[in-house]
Amino acid sequence: MSDKTKRWIKAAGIRAAKTMAQTAVAMLPTAATITAVDWRTVVGTAALAGVASILTSLAGLPELDGTA
Repeated sequence: MSDKTKRWIKAAGIRAAKTMAQTAVAMLPTAATITAVDWRTVVGTAALAGVASILTSLAGLPELDGTA
């Protein structure tokens, strides 16, 4: 695996993880209490956001622009 591919996988993974965390946190206030949170929905939505992030990263990652 080339160094460029490794850098892309790392950058895309970090971006996807951040997106998933942000999505999960954004969904929590929709429940009145922590016990009322529909965790399956939160996890599913966060996972979908992560997939969307990876697909978006295929178009390019600004973090990697200008690097060798």
